[in-house]
Amino acid sequence: MEAVRNVLRKQVSFRNRVKEIPSTTYGTFGLYGYPAKFIPQIIAYALNEYAGSGMSVFDPFAGYGTTGVVSNVYGHDYELWDLNPLLETFHKVATMEQPKQDIDSLLAGMKGYDHEFIPDWSNLSYWFPEEFLPFLFRVWGFYHSLADDEAKLLLTIPLIKTTRIFSYDDIQRQKLSKSPKSKKRVGRLLNGNWQDIFYKKVEEEVYAIIKGVEEHHALSPKPVESAVRGGVDILTMDLAQDRDILITSPPYLQAQEYIRHAKMDLFWLGYSESLIRELSKNEIPYRYVEPCEIKSDIYHEMRGQIEEAHILKIFDSYFFGVLGALTRLQEKISSYLLLFVGPATLRGRPVPIDDIFLEHFTALGWVHEITLVDTIVARRMFFYNNNPATGLKDKRMRTESLVVLRR
Repeated sequence: MEAVRNVLRKQVSFRNRVKEIPSTTYGTFGLYGYPAKFIPQIIAYALNEYAGSGMSVFDPFAGYGTTGVVSNVYGHDYELWDLNPLLETFHKVATMEQPKQDIDSLLAGMKGYDHEFIPDWSNLSYWFPEEFLPFLFRVWGFYHSLADDEAKLLLTIPLIKTTRIFSYDDIQRQKLSKSPKSKKRVGRLLNGNWQDIFYKKVEEEVYAIIKGVEEHHALSPKPVESAVRGGVDILTMDLAQDRDILITSPPYLQAQEYIRHAKMDLFWLGYSESLIRELSKNEIPYRYVEPCEIKSDIYHEMRGQIEEAHILKIFDSYFFGVLGALTRLQEKISSYLLLFVGPATLRGRPVPIDDIFLEHFTALGWVHEITLVDTIVARRMFFYNNNPATGLKDKRMRTESLVVLRR
């Protein structure tokens, strides 16, 4: 372990290193609050430092798709995968042409529409009060009736964000869940002119999309080739062609349930309950993961200290799943692996995921160039004084690391 601790590390602030992107939410980067989202400056820094002209980029855990949007700006072909089908929708919004829609006419059409779309969701009435549902069915009926791709893209994120506000979901939590706070929010809406509030919020969000797209084009995106695939079983799928750089932020050890966070949005967008159930089953905590060889002394040392069977299962499933997939995929990567990992603990004990990844891939022949350590400025996930599951004081580092490995 000591050999790994002595590797080259450097403290950085990615936000301050990339001046051409003014903020983490500039352009289309902040249109939707996807959990544990890459800040664009990390990708921009990595491409500036390590991507030569003509190099292609691959992100197998793409989430919101930030890697692709930044690659688009910097002129690199890219391929994105994610288990969550929302990747494809969000990426289309984030890279759309500057819209030419008459927004007043679009919103008027939504207000006057009277055909319904009803999600294939058996728990629908649990998450929405009866008073809202007929109205929401008509609003989403209008959305699903649209043949104009631009109009649909403009409304997608505004509708899913506003619909969540009108649900019992506690928006501040990372899993779909009710709370006294969310029930009070719905109660206040029911006592007000809630239809006008809904339309006003959608309108505000539509103009936020337009502003974001305008800012994106101010960054001068380049014509590039891209492949974006949502609904991908990353643990079994193979790359069809070689890529130069793999850059990704794998799922957190403590929270890998991204489908459960997104399922309300998926239902309203028209995905079936059976498909969403299958996607959820393919998340690492809920599936059988084929064991693989982990070439890390730190991993094996930590594993030997875990006594609880269910914690051991979480630990093994995570590393078998993530490292198993990355080990298979790295065979198609010609130049760099850039792995961005955040803090993790198991029963109060810090898990140095960056060092485990580093040991594993250097054992496979990759050369460690540097680990760049950035301080977390803002993150919605996982900040507690005490771990809610154990009651133990949270010992996670307030840093995240970009492990840079080259062929």
